Amino acid sequence: MKVLGLCCSPQKEGNTEALINEALKGARQEGAEVEFYSVSGKHFELCDGCRTCSKTGVCHLRDDMQGLLDKVTEADAIIFGTPIYHYAMPAQLKLIMERMRPIRGLTRNKTDNKLSNKVGGIIAVAGSFGLIQAVKDLYFFIITNYMLPGDFVAVYALDKTDYQKRTNGKKAAFTLGRQMARLAAMKFTYPADLMKDEHAYGTWDQ
Repeated sequence: MKVLGLCCSPQKEGNTEALINEALKGARQEGAEVEFYSVSGKHFELCDGCRTCSKTGVCHLRDDMQGLLDKVTEADAIIFGTPIYHYAMPAQLKLIMERMRPIRGLTRNKTDNKLSNKVGGIIAVAGSFGLIQAVKDLYFFIITNYMLPGDFVAVYALDKTDYQKRTNGKKAAFTLGRQMARLAAMKFTYPADLMKDEHAYGTWDQ
């Protein structure tokens, strides 16, 4: 059982990173193997929309994304950690969501989606507005990839050490980590016959 803490903040040793590490402590207490991954210092190319990965399952861009996709595939649970920049998720997280397309399944019924059946949790940190928007967008990503949605933690923090003052936020992050480990241990499996690429977007309904 492995819990991956994916920190999508470009800053090192900031509030998002600290709260993810609190969550990983909680997961470790429940017996999980944990790993922290930060996008800080990594190089990710922008998706160029070639759609090759939809046919081959492999992205033609060669950068740090290949290593991250391996870690995501190996994990049983993923905690997405995001700061809020300009009232929304940062570009790094949006880019990662788009670049995960190679592992999201080649078949129409999505039974080969390597994200499915994993547990997804969220930690969002903001100085002001934007928390709920980012949480909503991440939950949509989690649900449409047939993951089991866990809880979320939303904390207001601006300066790098503000998380130390957010006692309830630290406790909530720790509890989230425990939840991720215990949910992953349940071995949730989405019904294969319902994993169809037929979300009711409404644009082609008759």
